[in-house]
Amino acid sequence: MTDTNTSVSAWAKALLIVLGVAFAVAGLGLAIGGAMLISRGGSWYYLLMGLAVLVTGIELARGGSKGALVYTIAFALTILWAFWEAGLDFWALHARIFTFLCAFFVLMLVQPLALKRAGRKPLTAPNLGVAVVALIAIIGLVWGMFQPHGIHNSVAATGQVPVTDATRQLDWSSYGSDGNEDRFASLDQINRDNVKDLQVAWTFRTGEIPNSPNGGGLEDQNTPLQIGNQIYLCTASNTVISVNVDTGEENWRHEFPTDTRTWVRCRGLGYFDATAPIQQPTAPNATQILPAVLPEGATNCQRRIVMNTIDAVLVALDADTGALCEGFGTEGKVDLKQGLGAAQGPLYSLTSPPVIAGTTIVVGGRVADNVAIDMPGGVMRGFDVMTGAMRWAFDPGAKGQTIEGPMTDETAFTRSTPNVWAPMTYDASSNTVFMPVGNAAIDLWGVERTPEDEKYGASMLALDATTGAEKWVYQTVHHDLWDFDVPMQPTLIDFKGTPALTFGTKAGQIWVLDRVTGKPLTDVTTKTVKGAGIPDEPYALEQPVSSGMPQIGAQTLTEADMWGATPFDQLMCRYIFKGYRYEGLFTAPGTDYSLSFPGSLGGMNWGGVSYDPTADTMYINDMRLGLWVHMEPQERQAAASNGSEAVNAGMGAVPLKGTPYSVMKNRFLSPLGIPCQEPPFGSLTSVDMKTQKVNWEVPLGTVKDTVLFGMKMGMPMPIGMPTIGGSLTTQGGLVFFAATQDYYLRAFDSATGKEIWKARMPVGSQGTPISYVSPETGKQYILISAGGARQSPDRGDYVIAYALPDQK
Repeated sequence: MTDTNTSVSAWAKALLIVLGVAFAVAGLGLAIGGAMLISRGGSWYYLLMGLAVLVTGIELARGGSKGALVYTIAFALTILWAFWEAGLDFWALHARIFTFLCAFFVLMLVQPLALKRAGRKPLTAPNLGVAVVALIAIIGLVWGMFQPHGIHNSVAATGQVPVTDATRQLDWSSYGSDGNEDRFASLDQINRDNVKDLQVAWTFRTGEIPNSPNGGGLEDQNTPLQIGNQIYLCTASNTVISVNVDTGEENWRHEFPTDTRTWVRCRGLGYFDATAPIQQPTAPNATQILPAVLPEGATNCQRRIVMNTIDAVLVALDADTGALCEGFGTEGKVDLKQGLGAAQGPLYSLTSPPVIAGTTIVVGGRVADNVAIDMPGGVMRGFDVMTGAMRWAFDPGAKGQTIEGPMTDETAFTRSTPNVWAPMTYDASSNTVFMPVGNAAIDLWGVERTPEDEKYGASMLALDATTGAEKWVYQTVHHDLWDFDVPMQPTLIDFKGTPALTFGTKAGQIWVLDRVTGKPLTDVTTKTVKGAGIPDEPYALEQPVSSGMPQIGAQTLTEADMWGATPFDQLMCRYIFKGYRYEGLFTAPGTDYSLSFPGSLGGMNWGGVSYDPTADTMYINDMRLGLWVHMEPQERQAAASNGSEAVNAGMGAVPLKGTPYSVMKNRFLSPLGIPCQEPPFGSLTSVDMKTQKVNWEVPLGTVKDTVLFGMKMGMPMPIGMPTIGGSLTTQGGLVFFAATQDYYLRAFDSATGKEIWKARMPVGSQGTPISYVSPETGKQYILISAGGARQSPDRGDYVIAYALPDQK
């Protein structure tokens, strides 16, 4: 049908030409990218859609009338393809549809002009009607961008058991709350009905800003302790501070100056009270706990705070005054480098808190990853809590030999052995210390590992707290080439009547082991994997998988899992993905470019899990970041790196001194700097331990404070961002979390996963919240240390307490 009035204004004609050129350029880009993707065996969709968009653009620019028809058909097929490939996943559908929907809306708006220019009836009402429908769909998708999209299978039975005088928590006396290290507060004054009324009760400023310009400097990752009416905390550089629980007023501080500026953090402290009666273990055949005897002449430190510093010094402070403890080591300090040989910082340091195991202080140590073959050893040691004298040392390089103290030989311990850098857990009922073990000094090249390295690497190790004797060891990864350390403190639970421990790994696995035997209590299957052609590498071609528990963010990626904010970066992520060697979990690194998902960041990391024993429900936070890896041949004596683990996430070629390779690793990101796999990139998951099934999973964090191209995005889209730190769960039916990429402390209903409260903090946090009740006022508080989110330029020195308003 033609129209006798075919003239359009000059501006309308220019608009159609400009739009046509834009469509043509976009289509040409998609077509070229699509052809590149096909060359790698990828989807044909982008080539075909690119050609359709190119034809649409040419038609618009030359004054034709069929461009809209071509695009409408292609867009309709796109919708069908999107649902076929992505199902009902919101973010996956959004990436495939939204940009093309917006283009369709614009095309329908200008179609009357295009028809009129072509000498046809403009059909203004029908075209604008379709545009209105498209606009409504756009608004719907935009609205959906600001809604959380998770998994909701069932409601957890939390918040149903009231706190009694017998069960009420009195102190947060260890890193994970109590001896079970479950990050659970048996308190319910703050509950899901009144949490909406929480407000800031007090704010304390430590005076130390943890600057970390390249991600490898100072980081505030502290979880405070609460004992009676005092809060104890440490800054990144090991200043210990005591403040009042109700006011935040400082009681005392003790500084331990350091020149170290690489990988500096203090995750927590230990506490011991010599006036409290010693509870001997009740398990059969358990060794007895040795008495705690104040050294002769010592007059202070019946109650003491214990810390290991970034410079590998063990210190004991009077909990009441902050003074160094008389009779402990040398003037209150013990040199933890003794017996290690060359162990300069930051190649050997301590970042996680010591564990107080009866009357023994047990410490591990962080040996910097991927620096050199010859590194300090990962010896685990036990010290007398009162005198600082070494009671035992477990050397994982000497066939698990336990050495009794004291130690004087400067090179006594085997070098470059697996180490325990994460927090540990003490089981008082059996006098056992459970240790999450990392790997030998080089993660990605294992040709020269010893049988002992192969036995203890990436394992959970149980030692007698009094003697240091090995009880059992269970390995979660064989011949680990992925830096899949056991990264977190295990949590003690009762699993269907059996004393058990549970923990997560960087590989996205959740393990449940018998505390007595170390045997798995849930199903474990064997996964057959492949090697990667590195000469003489003794690959482990079978790996254990904890199949009886949910896999958290550890799915095998496919091309369809690739994501992007636009079709263009999604296309590029598909192209990049198809260019990597990827065989799922345990894809071994080689001299080509391979993809590891999860990467060495996790999965799960050092924050640990929280567990509600009243509902037998566990809460796990994770990060979902892949890494590409490339091994580059080098001279064996190439210079070593400086020990910053920022090199494990993108710092160019990092030499592995003493090996024939350097390594290049970086995050698996789109050209826009967004993770290439679809969201969430971090989540909070509730697991019913009775059924080992997921109750719910929700995204953690928004992009509000995420910096992209030098600017904060400013949009509170709950896409789920990588997390660090840990969660707090309470008997009031709540889960609190703060260690996201945005600057909020959040409370979730622990039964449903619904976010029911959040508070904006001055900066982000990497810490784990704690909760306590003041012994003086009876008021319950939620406390968080906020020094800046990981990778955030905004830094601070805040410790913030929240409470309900006083009753009037």
